[in-house]
Amino acid sequence: MKHMYWLFIVFAFAKANSQQSTNPLATTDFEAQKIWVDSVYKSLSQEERIGQLFMVDLFSSKEMSRISKVRKLVEQQKIGGIIFSKGGPVQQALLTNELQSKSKTPLMIAMDAEWGLAMRLDSVYAFPWNMTLGAARKSTSSYEVGKRIGEHSKRLGVHMNFAPVVDINTNSKNPIIGNRSFGEDRENVTQKAYAFMKGMQSTGTLASAKHFPGHGDTDQDSHKVLPTVDFTAKRIDSIELYPYRRLIDHGLASVMVAHLNIPSLESRSGYPSSISKKIVTDLLKDKMQFEGLIFTDALNMKGASNFSKPGDIDLAAFKAGNDILLISEDIPTAMAKIKAAMKSGEITNERLEYSVRKILMAKYKVGLNNYKPIETKDLVKDLSTEADDIVYEAAMEQAITLIKNEKKILPIRDLETKKIAYVQLGDDSGVVFLKELNKYAKVDQLISDDLKTMLNLLSEYNTVIIGAHRSNENPWKSYQLTARELTMLSEISKKHRVIFDAFVNPYMLAQLKNTGNIEAIVMSYQNSVWSQELSAQMIFGARSFDGRLPVSAGKFDVGDGISLEGINRLSYGHTPASVGMNAAILSKIDSIAKFTIDGKGAPGMQILIARKGKVIFDKVYGGHTYGKDDPVQPTDLYDIASITKILATLPLLMELEDRKVLSLDEPLGKFDKKFKSTNKSEITVKEMLSHYARLKPWIPFYKYTLDTLDGMPLPEFYSKTRSKKYPTEVADHLYASSIVQDTILNRIASSDLLTKLRYKYSDLPYYIFKDYIEGYYKKNLDELTQDHFYESMGMTHTGYLPLKRFPKNQIAPTENDLVFRKQQIQGYVHDQGAAMQGGIGGHAGIFSTANDVAKMMQMYLQKGTYGGKTYFKSSTFDKFNHRYYANDDVRRGIGLDKPSLDNVGNTCNCASDSSFGHSGFTGAFTWADPEEELVYVFLSNRVYPDADNRFIINQNIRTNIQQIIYDSIIK
Repeated sequence: MKHMYWLFIVFAFAKANSQQSTNPLATTDFEAQKIWVDSVYKSLSQEERIGQLFMVDLFSSKEMSRISKVRKLVEQQKIGGIIFSKGGPVQQALLTNELQSKSKTPLMIAMDAEWGLAMRLDSVYAFPWNMTLGAARKSTSSYEVGKRIGEHSKRLGVHMNFAPVVDINTNSKNPIIGNRSFGEDRENVTQKAYAFMKGMQSTGTLASAKHFPGHGDTDQDSHKVLPTVDFTAKRIDSIELYPYRRLIDHGLASVMVAHLNIPSLESRSGYPSSISKKIVTDLLKDKMQFEGLIFTDALNMKGASNFSKPGDIDLAAFKAGNDILLISEDIPTAMAKIKAAMKSGEITNERLEYSVRKILMAKYKVGLNNYKPIETKDLVKDLSTEADDIVYEAAMEQAITLIKNEKKILPIRDLETKKIAYVQLGDDSGVVFLKELNKYAKVDQLISDDLKTMLNLLSEYNTVIIGAHRSNENPWKSYQLTARELTMLSEISKKHRVIFDAFVNPYMLAQLKNTGNIEAIVMSYQNSVWSQELSAQMIFGARSFDGRLPVSAGKFDVGDGISLEGINRLSYGHTPASVGMNAAILSKIDSIAKFTIDGKGAPGMQILIARKGKVIFDKVYGGHTYGKDDPVQPTDLYDIASITKILATLPLLMELEDRKVLSLDEPLGKFDKKFKSTNKSEITVKEMLSHYARLKPWIPFYKYTLDTLDGMPLPEFYSKTRSKKYPTEVADHLYASSIVQDTILNRIASSDLLTKLRYKYSDLPYYIFKDYIEGYYKKNLDELTQDHFYESMGMTHTGYLPLKRFPKNQIAPTENDLVFRKQQIQGYVHDQGAAMQGGIGGHAGIFSTANDVAKMMQMYLQKGTYGGKTYFKSSTFDKFNHRYYANDDVRRGIGLDKPSLDNVGNTCNCASDSSFGHSGFTGAFTWADPEEELVYVFLSNRVYPDADNRFIINQNIRTNIQQIIYDSIIK
């Protein structure tokens, strides 16, 4: 026996020095490793060598008395390692540093961090559970999650992570594994576990596959009892052991042996697998040729501790072939029993040397030969980064699974025909899901515990989204719906088109006895923020579905899932790095926003940036006013002034040109008879919209309606009350006569042209085109924009006359108008001419949010398509996004602003020549760049309370932010 163990050690070291070594504890620098291991081993007494076998648990959040006990074990028993549990990262780091300084031999630090350090610690990042990772078709996300967890472990001084769980969860009633497993299919579990292991070990953090030989098909918890796995050895070899072979063949560092009763592998009745020589040595070490470290599962678990007294169970586990005894209940007693067994010859010195040398090899491999204390500066920050968000986002996006989609209800299209309600089931929050749904369409949450009341409330809706939300705190939380909730789901499904989205363990699907009436079922697995956001985006086609069920449940089989492509809507929540942008550079925008607010340049603002169809920056700053009680919200509306031109008039003109109703070369006198006999009859559409038509830049129409002596509105034009004679609402308690709008057009028609043909920006074409478009369709611009664009694009917060749809306190105020309307303007258009038209102007009058403006700009960027719908041909957009008079120093396209020809003025001079956008007098600005696939929206009310405020213009606030955006692009 002595000779065999010594030969095995020599053989292991020799294999480690070969090019084809499978010894997971060996390093490439074998000679240096061997010298260090020999030196340390020889320096240890027998008691110190025995101490290396023990790894004690420590809660950094525990009382000092417990910490003192561990300190004593390190100093007196010379234990080999610590497994940290509950607490915080900084406390753990400080304790690690202290205990390492007191230990003669560097301690191996371990943790249970299956889904990241957050499994045990606060203030750190939680990654998706294995069941979620198992839903992805590819193993990429498992690798990346494993890698990030390894990097976090490394940063915190953790050398060994007891992960991945490779149990194949073929029992839906398993109380302890469940979500911790990658699934029930052995191939899928093996692929994901291998990728996870490979990713983690690439960082120098050792992996540990568990719970050997397989805890997946039990319905008992080994923390409480000794579960029985009552399968044949052949079945266990075929299923449970399958992933271990692949991982062992590819460098698995360690295995944790479970406390299980397995009659087919261990004939002694009720004998735990963790202390069975047949299972640990004969099967794992000899038959499966595993050369890495072997850990017992925690010896204080009832599956082990109920079998034998403290100390006895440790001795039995070591004799069975385990190398490290985890969380012994009584280390001094256990050490004494092992020492006594060695003295009696029951355990040989060679057996002890075999395990201790393996432990020291592992310590060298993780760098403990050159131990350095953990740096606590920025520790918490380093354990929750943008890189983690990128990995989580990708993992969840690959996992979310569409398992039913009758009549192709998903993705939701034709938003103009949908009236959507959201009903929440479960006891956890779905507020993130609802908020995200509302970025795409108006979705109303309906709340009632009474079924009859709920059905009555739903009667006016044609689409119902039902979300099942249960706690995301840990994978063991209850996932089932109550009987009342199941009835609610069933009855609503009988009467409505239902999309059911489950943010829970997929085994919940077994509760759905009748799914025939549910049109779509989405499995989102977890109720995390990312899961809720991404699932909502997938429902509306902003992202694609590609996940597959990792387990069977009810009517659904493992592997079920429908791949479904998105329909080019904007998606949200992305990190800047995911689209090749630097978040640190983008953060400078915060300083510019603060500078603007502090300098009274604008009370508040919304700023949105999207790249490649992904919104990566969406922030609000300040308030509606300079007070502190009205902070800006993403859903607050701003008067976007002249951006109305490209959000209202221009898309309608593109549509008409696309249908060949109107030509860019058509003269005004031909398509609008009002101008046939005027000096403007031969001016073409192209010339007018290029601002190259000799039209006056502006006519102060309102001045002609004011008393020249006191500046008050003349009674022949205005009244404080609405009547048949004064039907047009101009402002609060101010109504215009019906003759005012006719007067506007007459003044335009009779106005002189500029003496010289040159570029001159003018609002007048948009008065003209408003008249033409409304005459052609026999509807006003308010109705037309909603019908043709806003409703179908999900621009739910965009339109004219916002007070008809939104409360006043949701609308940012503009000027305190002391000249014309004699009041603070809020909810009414700021532009005087548009106000005289009842708030519906071709050049001004639209109120919107940054999110909605971005949708129109993205549609332009996609040259006429959005949400699976084509609004006009790409060639039509190209006609409008072209400078026809560049040789005459005209920078404009057709309606669209373009970068300055002399690199001075309207943009940061970093935008490409193909880029386009527009600005608005109230402080709005938006720009899109096809070459960089960028959309930028800046909304503010810089004219509050004084329209003469030019701070953001003089300080180049909007273009400075644009420069930052381009600077952030990683070349």
